[in-house]
Amino acid sequence: MQSPAVRPLARRGPRVLPEGVRRRVPGLLSPVLIALACLFAPLGALAGWATYGIGDPARYAAATAPLAADPAVREAVAEAVTSGIMREIRVAPALHAPVRSFTHEAVRSFTRTEAFRTAWGEANRATHAAVMRAVRGDGGGAVTLDVAPVAERVKRQLVRDGVPFAHRIPVGHTRVTVLSAGDLDRLRKGYRVLELTAFWLPSLAAALAVAGVLAAARRRRALFATGVGTALGGAALGLAVAVGRRLTLTDLPPDVSRAAVAAVYDALTVTLRVVTWLLVVVGAAVALGAWLTGRGGRSRRAPAAPVPAPPEEPDRARI
Repeated sequence: MQSPAVRPLARRGPRVLPEGVRRRVPGLLSPVLIALACLFAPLGALAGWATYGIGDPARYAAATAPLAADPAVREAVAEAVTSGIMREIRVAPALHAPVRSFTHEAVRSFTRTEAFRTAWGEANRATHAAVMRAVRGDGGGAVTLDVAPVAERVKRQLVRDGVPFAHRIPVGHTRVTVLSAGDLDRLRKGYRVLELTAFWLPSLAAALAVAGVLAAARRRRALFATGVGTALGGAALGLAVAVGRRLTLTDLPPDVSRAAVAAVYDALTVTLRVVTWLLVVVGAAVALGAWLTGRGGRSRRAPAAPVPAPPEEPDRARI
């Protein structure tokens, strides 16, 4: 008889999970995949907008070109150019107010010309190029824009219009700070993340949604949850755009036109708002379709009500 110390070990078979655990794992996998897909969908839309919308020079120019006809933007430009001209010229204190008023009206009339639209496009392209170089580079300085080319165009237009002493207006290299060093550092970190995930986040969201529906025990219910989650994600993205607009207008300096900044913000985010509504509409349509098909299938599978048997007649032959 062998001792217990030298008794051969029994072979252990493959470990079998309990029945409850085996049912729970697929049941948990599908909701997790669908939740991640619904989370990545609005984030992917935001990353794609920042990379392929704002980051592309042609799309940026196309988005900002109509702002040259916006009344609030034209008034803000006229006020800024007038202030710059008045800082460069020397007039008597008694003539300062009438000269400023005359110059402001002349510059305002310039904002309605084709030359202003051309200058506006050049200034926006220069600003976009400077910002993108700073965001994608490693420099730590502030981003500035030289407005001398725009001021030179204004001066030439005023000379053509016969404005007195317009040819004496000095045009200096005035640099306007577009992004400070601190703002640039924060923007650079966020933009790099968005640029790296602009392609992968939407693709990953679509793959996770398909995998979550296929892994579900009740696929129609999983499809309904995917549609609802996508619509909620689009609504959350739209809310974030609205909150960002409100915060942008709240933190403005007192000498900056709120109406002009609002017009610029709306022009730059128009594509993002369209994608937001697209997520809401597509998600709601998918959820509604899954709900309607599920309800129709249940009504077709419902068994017909049993026909009650007629009551038995009494046996007349029985006494």
